[in-house]
Amino acid sequence: MEQIIHIYVTSDIHGYVLPLTYANNEKAKIGLARTATLVKENMSNRPNTFLIDNGDLIQGTPLTYYHAKIDSSDVNQMVLLLNELNYDAAVIGNHEFNYGLPYLYKTVEESKFPWLSANIVHQGTETPAFGQPFVIKTFDCGIKVALLGLTTQYVPNWENPEHIKGISFLDAVETARKWVPFLRTISDVIIVSYHGGFERDLKTGEPTETLTKENQAYQLCMEVEGIDVLLTGHQHRLLEGEVNGVTIIQSGTQGTELGYVEVKVDGEGDSWKVKDKRAKLLSVSDYEPDQQVLDLIQPYESQTQNWLDQPLGQVDGDMTITDPMLTRLVDHPFIEFINKVQMDAAGVDISSTALFDDHSKGFSKHITMRDIVSNYVYPNTLKVIELTGRDMKDALERSASYFSVNEEGDPIINPAFSIPKPQHYNYDMWEGIDYTIDLSKPIGHRIVDLLYKGKPIEDDSLYEVVMNNYRAGGGGDYPMLKGKRVVKDIPIDMSELMANYVLNRGTIRATCDYNWHVKVSSFLKK
Repeated sequence: MEQIIHIYVTSDIHGYVLPLTYANNEKAKIGLARTATLVKENMSNRPNTFLIDNGDLIQGTPLTYYHAKIDSSDVNQMVLLLNELNYDAAVIGNHEFNYGLPYLYKTVEESKFPWLSANIVHQGTETPAFGQPFVIKTFDCGIKVALLGLTTQYVPNWENPEHIKGISFLDAVETARKWVPFLRTISDVIIVSYHGGFERDLKTGEPTETLTKENQAYQLCMEVEGIDVLLTGHQHRLLEGEVNGVTIIQSGTQGTELGYVEVKVDGEGDSWKVKDKRAKLLSVSDYEPDQQVLDLIQPYESQTQNWLDQPLGQVDGDMTITDPMLTRLVDHPFIEFINKVQMDAAGVDISSTALFDDHSKGFSKHITMRDIVSNYVYPNTLKVIELTGRDMKDALERSASYFSVNEEGDPIINPAFSIPKPQHYNYDMWEGIDYTIDLSKPIGHRIVDLLYKGKPIEDDSLYEVVMNNYRAGGGGDYPMLKGKRVVKDIPIDMSELMANYVLNRGTIRATCDYNWHVKVSSFLKK
């Protein structure tokens, strides 16, 4: 007797519920409200269904920030929606830790579904920190489907140590090697839901990134026997297919796609065998938002929108961003503003920051909280770390590798920073030092004229630099910054620091000292 198991997965929703962008409230074909319509249509009256979220659910929008930082008295709004949609399970993603463990544990307690991660354990033990490593769902026909949860083990390289205190992140592949053979003895179909992505090309097996173990999905497919389906995420890619006999899928971000895997099994009673599998991405673009989701989220959304429209101050001059690429090529008043906020909070005179994505518009004449959170999209805190001149130069060289030069001699983005996903947040711009990026030189040798207070920076000299906690931990492939002495820890979100900086001054001036330059002959001629 043939049966079909229907697996549906969302991943990297990042707090997007409504089909809009918070910077301007314009409509967009995104969000869990649209996804919910697609979920209900596909799962209605269909037997043998499994609905899973693959992580990075509760952080990413002003909606989730407001609940976490301003008023968390009600149930987490993302959990409320997953409860109503009858999700079977969710996996802990790396951004689940952004608001600290008390908030995460509260979120887990409010969930009617289990949160899974077999490789996140209480420190010094093998006991999962969030309840259970797997769940088994038994369907009416007798088929048992096991779902094992895994999380990228690279979280300690990014996260504020206080937010992960007392827990350890084990190797995802080694953890799968432990659990999959056991699950094979007690279930008919094995799904691994891994909040991590692919480190190699799916067809050739060639590395597509530095093999840091941030992403191990290819290794899971190749080295762990017994996995039928691997659900992935973290990279925000759209993937469907098969690797080494394992059916794989990755469903993007912000609820633009619903992942679907169909597994055909044959047998009866206690004996079932997988006969066929296929993965398919289902777009939400042609679906209207689900009214039940809209009604449930409305009180949360109303509070958030009121908060976002609070006036903070105004700009004297021009801080708008019209060309993100140009902003990364020529020093800009908005970037200088962020560095000034960081230096003011830290009491140091060297700072680095990034333009996180191409959606940032900078500040117009009047500044509201909406402007703050739509430009600074991560709940980063700050650290002051002690660097040698050599460390600083190495970090600048890493940033300088963001650029390539095309055949016409124009600067373009190095594919390593755009594939498999955009990584604009890994290109830093510094204040308090002077430097030039010479794109005529090879990667690793592009930083010239590196000065501090008019004098060359010496390799062995020590400097105190403020940056966000992600970068200070070496995140973004900055190993030269990892493990450095922390001079000062500033555990206040940058959004709050920026808002207070504007409030305290009323008016901020758009200034730019052009302390850094990108040198490309063709570009400079234009």
